[in-house]
Amino acid sequence: MSMTQDLAGRVRLGGFELDLNSGELRLLGTINGDGRVLLREQPFQVLRMLIERGGKIVTREEIKRRLWPNDTIVDFDHSINVAIGILRRALGDSADNPEYIETLARRGYRLLVAAEWLENTAEIQRGQPAGTQASPGPSGLIGRSRWWLAAFLGSVAVVLLVAGYISWRSFGSVPPPRSEKIMLAVLPFQNLTGDPKQEYLADGLTEEMIAQLGRLDPEQLGVIARTSVMGYKHGDQRLDQIGRDLSVQYVLENSLRGSGDHLRVTVQLLQVKDQSHLWAQDYDYRPRDILNLEDDVAKAVAREIQIRLTPQQQADLRRLRPVNAEAFDAYMEGRFFLDRDSPGDLNRAVSYYEQAIKLDSSYALAWVGLSRTLFRQADRGSIPLNEGRRRSREAVERALVLDPNLPDAHALTGQIKREVDWDWTGANTSLQRAVELDPENSAVLNLAAGLADSFGRFEEAVELLRRAIALDPLNAAIRGSLAEICAVMGRQEEAEVHFKKALELNPDLSPLHEGLGLLYLAQGRAQDALAEIEREQMGMWRLQGQAVAYYALHRRKESDTALSELIAKYQSQNAFLIAEVYSFQKEPDQAFKWLNRAYVEHDSGVAETKLSSLLKNLRGDPRYTAFLKKLRLPL
Repeated sequence: MSMTQDLAGRVRLGGFELDLNSGELRLLGTINGDGRVLLREQPFQVLRMLIERGGKIVTREEIKRRLWPNDTIVDFDHSINVAIGILRRALGDSADNPEYIETLARRGYRLLVAAEWLENTAEIQRGQPAGTQASPGPSGLIGRSRWWLAAFLGSVAVVLLVAGYISWRSFGSVPPPRSEKIMLAVLPFQNLTGDPKQEYLADGLTEEMIAQLGRLDPEQLGVIARTSVMGYKHGDQRLDQIGRDLSVQYVLENSLRGSGDHLRVTVQLLQVKDQSHLWAQDYDYRPRDILNLEDDVAKAVAREIQIRLTPQQQADLRRLRPVNAEAFDAYMEGRFFLDRDSPGDLNRAVSYYEQAIKLDSSYALAWVGLSRTLFRQADRGSIPLNEGRRRSREAVERALVLDPNLPDAHALTGQIKREVDWDWTGANTSLQRAVELDPENSAVLNLAAGLADSFGRFEEAVELLRRAIALDPLNAAIRGSLAEICAVMGRQEEAEVHFKKALELNPDLSPLHEGLGLLYLAQGRAQDALAEIEREQMGMWRLQGQAVAYYALHRRKESDTALSELIAKYQSQNAFLIAEVYSFQKEPDQAFKWLNRAYVEHDSGVAETKLSSLLKNLRGDPRYTAFLKKLRLPL
């Protein structure tokens, strides 16, 4: 999309100056190029809209219409959140205490500082002295001046689902341990076919490439997970910034062209330190042969970055994985809609996975995709709980019969055994096997950390999550898991840092707002807790948080109202949440009644018993010890 031309020249925004022609944002008072941020298209356009309105609201729908045509396939809500997050980072701003950009819940955004128009770019080029003031822009006022350190350079355009774009250097006070291994980022395939309906294929190839390269040699090569790299989709980021954001030495750029019976994939391997092109290649395939691409590229990458492969690893790369071409296409569609994650999209994902299985019943990955989607639907109440879990279990068991060495299948089996069966030994066996097969898989490490939580082995869980974050630094869910564990361990400052960074990455991800609110409660900040919890979008988490926050504020009537609504709407699948509220309200008989109901119903929350801070009032009660024994958990 081309930049609009209704505004030109330079404008001062508080402590920054923006060139409306080049998109360059400069921190005032810096010299020699320091403090400069080159905004790319989408964040720049959002900032232009805010300036044009002169402090009036810009709705999310208006941003959507300006940035993305109607035929563009993208998760608009998350993409807009990401663009706003990018601008806030560039301006050193905060969503909680904004100085520049204010969010008006469910409506849009507005600029808090006034804009002061400076000289026009054309006048500067003709030699007019800098600092000459042009006629004022829409606001007509001089903005407040505030000095910030610019800690973020560059931006992204769009992101699918739970991705975001935050500078890795700005993350938590306790970073994951640095690794000496080579780190590589596979950037999203750019869909240059001219057909937006091929977006699913571009996304699918990205994930397949990440998976294949991740299997080269985990001891020598680490590959950044899909969640983090998808933040760069459709973007035009500087290579050095990507290297800093993701802590990588190499980047693989990819594009997809062609149509019908012919596809051309262009791949370039770039070295971050000197931004040099190490290798580039065009690959031409028929759609049915596209899976060969991963093996061909993996061999070339291993050669260029001088990874020594064992004979077994070389044999694995040569081993073809025959899949029906139409089944593969349906599988890619299923994964695309699973990632979009709305109830309607999950229904479509199930249909595509079932179609893939109908076309090729031996397609193990399609069985895993179907299992994962059904498990998610059942957990959210979109389909009957027991039926959904049964079908999910049957699908993943079928996948393991077809491919006993499929790490995703072992990981999902471990999740089911932990959250549904409370088969801790079986869950441990499955997750250990998944880690052995794919030690660089951040999702597997996250699930393994969840099992450590169940046993109360919090230090082990923290170490696993730090490993996962090193591989997936922009994943809000994993960072939220780390925040929750730090809170339980009493490391409140660290927990707060991780919660806030997770919310910067994805402000809509549940239950991050409730988690931060409960942390504020533990810090004695009940009013702050309530304000944070009321930003929670998912009803069950918001109602639970309101019930405990109102109770802490001695507003018992409102607490009971929130609890009654929680029971009325969510008792069939969330008895554990209700038990936690009664525990916080110091009603142990009711708490144990609902805990036992959660046990009978195999509520997945029961696996979090030892992690739950809201159950602390029960821990001196003999019934709590008996409950742990019934779960076969250590006391």
